[in-house]
Amino acid sequence: MNRAVILPAAFQPIPYDEHHDNPFGVLEGVSGIGKSTLAALLAHRINGTSLHTLAPPHSGWSDEAHRMSPLPNLAFYLSGLLHVSDRVRRALALGPVIADRYAPSVTACQAAIHGVDTADVDRLLAPFRSYLAVPTHTFYLRCSEATLRERMAVKNDTKQDDTGLFGVPGRLKQLMTNFEREAANDPTAIVLDTDGLTPYDLADTIAAHLENSRA
Repeated sequence: MNRAVILPAAFQPIPYDEHHDNPFGVLEGVSGIGKSTLAALLAHRINGTSLHTLAPPHSGWSDEAHRMSPLPNLAFYLSGLLHVSDRVRRALALGPVIADRYAPSVTACQAAIHGVDTADVDRLLAPFRSYLAVPTHTFYLRCSEATLRERMAVKNDTKQDDTGLFGVPGRLKQLMTNFEREAANDPTAIVLDTDGLTPYDLADTIAAHLENSRA
């Protein structure tokens, strides 16, 4: 994969203050594993900003995006990813940032939903990689299917992506495989097994990693 593509000047990211030591952490994993809860805890713990990769205004358009054909659907999520990268850069000038999903989710989820290999999605995203703010650490959260079902049972904001995990045959297994592939090729990856751990336990572990990156 070519990650050295140079975008034309007009399409380069707006320069923000890059002279800071604030960490940028990303939480990855399947829907319902606890990313949103953990992101909120971490933002409070490290006095930082929590962002979701599908931030406004994209978050208000997600229902329409599900009705798009595959390539426009991918373009929608790519647009959201580029937009949130701008927001990450602005927020990093003020303090640490925690992202609930980022580029690995776009690849893993798009590949699973449209039945293609993750390498095919990565190839389409490659020209835009140079635009993205680079995480300090990307935490890939894993758990057993039994634990995931328990967490999904008490999830308040169930969405189409959540119901598809168990409603679409093979979807959960494929997503887990896709995230494993992303982690294996991600130099910022830290894989965390979350079975038996509370969000507070995980927040302690992740906060320590992020703080160490500033030392």
